Amino acid sequence: MVVSHPRTRTRTTGVAAAAAGAVALASLGGVVPALAATGGADATGPAVISEIHYDNDGADTGEAVEVQAPAGTDLTGWSLVFYNGNGGAPYDSADLGQVPDAGVLVREVAGIQNGSPDGVALVDDAGTVVELLSYEGTFAAVGGPADGVTSTDIGVAEASSTPAGQSLQRIDGSWKGPAASSFGTVNSEEPTDPPTDPPTDPPADTCGDPSAAVALISDIQGAGETYDETCAGEQTVEAVVTAVKPGLSGFYLQEEATDGDGDAATSEGLFVYGTTDGVTEGQLVRATGTVGEYSTSGSAQTQLTDAAVEVLGEPGAVDGAPIEPTPVTFPLAHPGALETVEGMVVELTDTLVISEYFNYDRFGEVVLGKPLEGRNRLHTPTAVVEPGAEAQALQAEYERRVITLDDSSSTQNPATLPHPGTGEPFTATHTFRGGDTVTGVQGVVDHTHGVYRVQPTAYGEYSAANPRPTTAPDVGGSVQVASYNVLNYFLTLDDGDPVCGADQSMDCRGANSPGELQRQRQTTLTALQELDAHVVGLMEIENTPGVEPAADLAAGLNDRLGEGTYEAIETGVVGTDAIRVGFLYQPGVVEPVGDVAVLDSSDDPRFDDTKNRPMLSQTFRETATGEIFTVSVNHLKSKGSACDDGSTPEDGQGNCNVTRTQAAEAIVDYLAADPTGSGDPDHLVIGDLNSYDHEDPIDALVADGYTDLVKRAGGEYAYGYVYDGMVGYLDHALANETMAGQVTGTSEWHINADEPDVLDYNLDYDRPADLWSADAYRSSDHDPVLVGLDLAGQDTTAPTVSVQLSHDELGPPNHKYVDVTADVSASDDSGDVGYELLSVTSDEADNGRGDGNTTDDVVVVDETTYRLRAERSGKGDGRTYTVTFRAVDGAGNETTTTAEVLVPLER
Repeated sequence: MVVSHPRTRTRTTGVAAAAAGAVALASLGGVVPALAATGGADATGPAVISEIHYDNDGADTGEAVEVQAPAGTDLTGWSLVFYNGNGGAPYDSADLGQVPDAGVLVREVAGIQNGSPDGVALVDDAGTVVELLSYEGTFAAVGGPADGVTSTDIGVAEASSTPAGQSLQRIDGSWKGPAASSFGTVNSEEPTDPPTDPPTDPPADTCGDPSAAVALISDIQGAGETYDETCAGEQTVEAVVTAVKPGLSGFYLQEEATDGDGDAATSEGLFVYGTTDGVTEGQLVRATGTVGEYSTSGSAQTQLTDAAVEVLGEPGAVDGAPIEPTPVTFPLAHPGALETVEGMVVELTDTLVISEYFNYDRFGEVVLGKPLEGRNRLHTPTAVVEPGAEAQALQAEYERRVITLDDSSSTQNPATLPHPGTGEPFTATHTFRGGDTVTGVQGVVDHTHGVYRVQPTAYGEYSAANPRPTTAPDVGGSVQVASYNVLNYFLTLDDGDPVCGADQSMDCRGANSPGELQRQRQTTLTALQELDAHVVGLMEIENTPGVEPAADLAAGLNDRLGEGTYEAIETGVVGTDAIRVGFLYQPGVVEPVGDVAVLDSSDDPRFDDTKNRPMLSQTFRETATGEIFTVSVNHLKSKGSACDDGSTPEDGQGNCNVTRTQAAEAIVDYLAADPTGSGDPDHLVIGDLNSYDHEDPIDALVADGYTDLVKRAGGEYAYGYVYDGMVGYLDHALANETMAGQVTGTSEWHINADEPDVLDYNLDYDRPADLWSADAYRSSDHDPVLVGLDLAGQDTTAPTVSVQLSHDELGPPNHKYVDVTADVSASDDSGDVGYELLSVTSDEADNGRGDGNTTDDVVVVDETTYRLRAERSGKGDGRTYTVTFRAVDGAGNETTTTAEVLVPLER
């Protein structure tokens, strides 16, 4: 029975949504295990996979895996994890339990995949892979507990015509078959005589027992993703009320501690949908209703509907120990592991990061995540690793590290939102940011709208770990250049008429009313005013004939700062899209040199201007120094829709990667030809390239000598955008070789990406108006990037390096090694200099060997001292060691310095 709740979801986060479809695992958490040996046909241990039927003739009937272990062995917490050999990712799982007297445990799993190859891993209760077996070939697992393990092919296979009743069997350590299946008994070559006293069948569960007036919740829940079908129809349960949720039109029940079945694979909790009248937390109640599933967006929550409820005992009168929250730790053993506690009260014991808040204003929910060790956020895979297998593996890892914290309500656009850290009402002065943390949240797990979520009963400890920046970053230099995606700044209101765009036939974007436009304009102007950049590249401004958004922003800034403070580069309509890029500049600091140059497909067919917005390039002169430089502002095609260009989105780079990469290659060649006729080689490429820094378009620019300034300044974990709970940066500043040495600093200004969008200018869905303010926060969804430039001439002076070598005292006779100490210092006027040890070689001309042996060991004593363990010569006067260091300053200038020391022959 499927019950429809009146709630509609949009943009369910990709990290969380991917966790929706897996069968539960018993183990709820633990660290990523060290990988064990994969096992083979003769694998030994407390349990082994002993029988498989994976490719049935016709419908998926009787497909199953059997595990053999001594009778009575408790395999609670163990699991079978099924892997797709095409890509190597896990796709399903099944929990194990206590091994019956027959000595084997059978798990039927409908839909076991049967490609060439596929496989299954046996995973113990510590998350360690006991064995990873495959059929029809081998593969390397990607993600899940077997991540990185190469499978062992069992050597036999089933054809697509293999009927139910046959299987592949491990007999005396070797796999055989297909043959008549022996699921439920230990495999043998010859039939065995039945025992004198055959084992007693396990007792029927309460749902299958017509004499049982009351069913156990654990029997209704079963060990699968949906309820046990033997419990279909009307059932009666007796359990404790753990959470009353009027906003969800129901309440949650959980078996008393003394009534649990002891099986970690079956949940003890259940949602009762349809009433909360007369129900109080802590009561013992009897509920009679219809067992069913609430199925939404790939999720399925077992529940009781149309229930009659009788109170059996008031709070405090429950027999036995009180119900305590079940601890849940991350990473989970599998994205579906929370199925085993569906409907139960849990405590999220980890410190979790507020990672996604796109649905916060609409549905009152946020995504909490457990970052990898040493990180404070979940980072978009291609922002930190290479596309392909590495990115896929990282994405799979994230799916074990997230859960949605809900607001216990199915109301859309609620007038009051609970703060995810405190539960108190969210206000303009009681807000939160991405990167803030919560610890110890308690609540009931449900599985609805495509994700596992917690309906809170007690909020945890909140830490504002990522406070707002109060001022724009200081990047130095005499000229500052900003890149800013202003999130659809349209002067034409979006009232439903398709009157925007180059041919005035496209839908407008941005503000829907004069009030919204006023709010959008004020907060955008505040951000630009506080940035105070001398050149600003704008993205997502309206591209309609006769409409000049850049000029409007310049006029607004001049109203605040004084006439003539800013001017706009007038371009009119550029390209065919509804949006375009543009320029603002401060004429008191810089002045345009020549006309703006436009790159589109007429210049280079690789730059597809039906998808990418045409690039604008403008040369500027710094009035104080006369130095000139060229800035090119871009907005490449987004990842949101397919381009039919041969891209492979599954590698992590998203749609249209080929389109963006070809555009980047065209940009490189176009700028090399000096399109503005400046005669000066200095180029700065800025804008929303819709590419993370490990992706192909950025690689294309870097390969041609452009420096990724955001990465150079902020490191591998720099970010300026949040999507699907993960951070990275799409907004770039890249300097060519001559410009890179003139950059004094680069920084993102984190005023937008970390802020919930309920704070923006929109008044949709009766959003409370008092949440908005005219400050810079959440003026867009992208953080601006600011670059400082010192254009007083390029620094070509190499840094200096001083190296002083010494060695320790000679040891006793025949002592073979000696420690040579290198004290190093490096200096540069800019102070931004680093050095590295390049080589240590020996010169044995004195003894005629000249083998150039190097040191055996190098130890970094501190930031200025290295200890080199050198081998003494046994001939001549000793051995001379040459040590070489290289120093590089912030402008890219470098020098190398060598020093020598003679390690004498000991006599």
